[in-house]
Amino acid sequence: MTRMDALPPELPPVLVRDAVRMALAEDLGRAGDITTLATIPPGARARAVMAARKAGTIAGLPLAAAAFAEMDPALHFQPRVADGTHVAPGAVLAVVEGPARALLAAERVALNYLGRLSGVATATAELAARIAHTRARVTCTRKTTPGLRAVEKYAVRCGGGSNHRYGLDDAILIKDNHIAVCGGVASAIARARAFAGHLVRVEVEVDTLDQLAEALDARPDVVLLDNMPPDTLRQAVAMTAGRVILEASGGVGPDTIVAIAETGVDYISSGWITHSAPVLDIGLDIAID
Repeated sequence: MTRMDALPPELPPVLVRDAVRMALAEDLGRAGDITTLATIPPGARARAVMAARKAGTIAGLPLAAAAFAEMDPALHFQPRVADGTHVAPGAVLAVVEGPARALLAAERVALNYLGRLSGVATATAELAARIAHTRARVTCTRKTTPGLRAVEKYAVRCGGGSNHRYGLDDAILIKDNHIAVCGGVASAIARARAFAGHLVRVEVEVDTLDQLAEALDARPDVVLLDNMPPDTLRQAVAMTAGRVILEASGGVGPDTIVAIAETGVDYISSGWITHSAPVLDIGLDIAID
C-alpha cells in the first residue's frame, strides 16, 4: 500500500484574525503607536524585508500577514516562502510595503508570531529529523502558551510533527492522578469505556510494566509510557506486541529522543517543542533605496 502524504497544515482564518486582533490591541494600548505617530508623517510609505537571521523551519506567515492587514488593508504582504519551509540564514521570508505608520505599528506583533511559531516548527523538525530512521513520530502536548495553543500546534505540524489532543474535551487521557483517585488502572479504563462515545479514544498513562500488563487486559486504544528508560520501553514494546498504540513521554529532547525512538514505540510526545523551543531570530528592516 502506497503511503499517502498529509496535506499542508492550515489555520482557520477566524483563529488567525482573533489571535492577531488580540495581540495588536495589547500592543497598541490606549493611544496607539505614539513613537510612530510622533515621528512619521501621515503620508509616508515604506518597503520592508522580513528575513531569517538563523537557519530554521518557518511557521506563522499567515499571522504576520494578518497583522499588517488588520493594521491597514493598504499594506501589501508578499510571502517569499511557505510555512513548513526550511531556510538558511539570510533567507527573505516576505516583503511588506505600503503606509509606513501602519507597517511600523504592526511590526512587533508580526515578528512575535513569526519568530515564536518558527521556533516551535524548528524544534519539532529537529526532533523529527533525528528519528526519521525509526517508526516513531513526534507529537506535542498540552504544555502550550495560554491563548496560543491552536497556533503552536499548527507550528508543530509545520515542523513535521503531529498533534496530540487539543484540549480536555477531544480525547480521554487517564493520568496517574486519575488512577489514584479511581483506585486502579483497570477500573479507570472501564469507567472511561462506559462514558466515551464510539469516536472518542481512550489513552491511559502507566509508570511500570505491572501497570502496563493491567492496562493491556483492559484494552485501551493507546498506552502512554511515562518516564520509562529505554530498556524498560523495549520490554513494554515486546509485551504489547502491537495490540495497542504506544506513546513514550517524559524528558524528551534532542539528546534523548533517538534512544527512545529506537525502542520501537509508535509516538513520542514532547512538551519541549512548545514550552521551551527557542524563538527563531527573524528581522524586519526597512529597504533603503
